[in-house]
Amino acid sequence: MTHFLRDILRQPDELQRTIEYLCRPKLPALGAAAAAIRDAQHVYLTGIGSSWHAALDAAALFYQNARPVYMQDAAELLQFATFPKNSVIIILSRSGRSIEIVQLVRKARAAGVTVIGVTNAPDGPLAKEAHTAIVLPIAFDHAISVNTYSTLAAAAGILASHVAGSLDSKLISVLLQSIGDAARAIPHWQEGLANSTWPLPGAVSYFLARGSSLGSCYEARLLWEEGVKSPATAMSTGGFRHGPQEIIAKDFRFGMWIDGARMREQDLAVARDLRKLGASVMLIGQNLPSDAGDLVLQLPAIPSGWQFVIDIMPVQLAAELLSRLSGVDCDFFRLCSFIVEDESGLLPKQASGGKP
Repeated sequence: MTHFLRDILRQPDELQRTIEYLCRPKLPALGAAAAAIRDAQHVYLTGIGSSWHAALDAAALFYQNARPVYMQDAAELLQFATFPKNSVIIILSRSGRSIEIVQLVRKARAAGVTVIGVTNAPDGPLAKEAHTAIVLPIAFDHAISVNTYSTLAAAAGILASHVAGSLDSKLISVLLQSIGDAARAIPHWQEGLANSTWPLPGAVSYFLARGSSLGSCYEARLLWEEGVKSPATAMSTGGFRHGPQEIIAKDFRFGMWIDGARMREQDLAVARDLRKLGASVMLIGQNLPSDAGDLVLQLPAIPSGWQFVIDIMPVQLAAELLSRLSGVDCDFFRLCSFIVEDESGLLPKQASGGKP
């Protein structure tokens, strides 16, 4: 069994542990962060890499609750943003050590911005230097971000709901039940993937989604690039309909998330047309027609705005399977550092000819 798969299989337990931890009455950080956001005139939500994708998941909840946030990844904010007065920045980072995160925290503090850190590492600079740090007590992943991605997304979503006043015991109970149901669905997703022709080594891969699943869509692209070592494209379903469909050809692979409440029939029509054009379509969503795609992975019931908490799991399983079918090692990074602590180049200095 790969380390990647082991991390996927323990994910439901880590998610449930994270939600229960965040909702303890004696956890002051969540309340302090929510109060700071409510009082701020300008709110930024950011991250880098998979943490940025987790931010995209949570952003949908902020927007749906009439709490708009400025969305830009940490590298862009670091180099091209000037923060106005009365601002708060919510920074998501699994390690809190990435170079852009470290420098952004210091830039924000120097500008008088209130920094809220959501991280998996209590000893990282983000946890130590943020005005308020929400530290998630989970075990780190072996290489590819699995639990560090999904728990950051869940924590940011809980923070968004707390800000909006919609976080209550009923919502927490529903989320914990849905995560438990997802754990029980994993063997069925694995069976569906194993019996399907959708996972195809070397195929052109596109991922499409809307709303709260958009972060999952972009994270899927990264899973393909890190785990399968294969290029992939991710974008909103609406954006795909405005030009990129010109690339569709026979045997292209599309992964599509169908929202639990919005644009369902329209997006199922997109899936039908993709198949008519010769593409193979994997659908992920709730209560989907079994014949709506070449591979349909059903999700257990969960509020549509929170679908991102569980809808990344089937695609993680697909990426792990495809890595093995492709004969590549999903547990090893050929080029990328686990934590990027340098802003220059891609290769280690000694490999690229630079000074050590």
